[in-house]
Amino acid sequence: CVVGYSGGKELNPTYRSIKDHTEAVLIEFDPSTISYEDILLEWSRMHTPTYTRKCQYRSAIWHLDDEQQSTAKQVLTGMKAASRGDQIYSDLEPATRFYRAEEYHQNFMQKQARGRHY
Repeated sequence: CVVGYSGGKELNPTYRSIKDHTEAVLIEFDPSTISYEDILLEWSRMHTPTYTRKCQYRSAIWHLDDEQQSTAKQVLTGMKAASRGDQIYSDLEPATRFYRAEEYHQNFMQKQARGRHY
């Protein structure tokens, strides 16, 4: 996985000048090992998009083709059904250019864990 910015039109966003982009994760995967649907289902278990957020932190799925779009719609429909009436705020959009975030954002959780002693 690589963290970065996507979904906007402005060129070369950074954390300090994210402009109209959203913080995003680019996942490259081997579909013979894990399906796109399984990735989205795991995302849906770890993620609760039940309130609106500013553009930088909004919930979004970017799809590469019609098949991914259809799969993502099914997962979002399942999330809505399981939400017990809560509104789901998650956008579904065609993929746009992805900009890699600064190095200090890469593997952020691992970097944070290194500084902790239990």
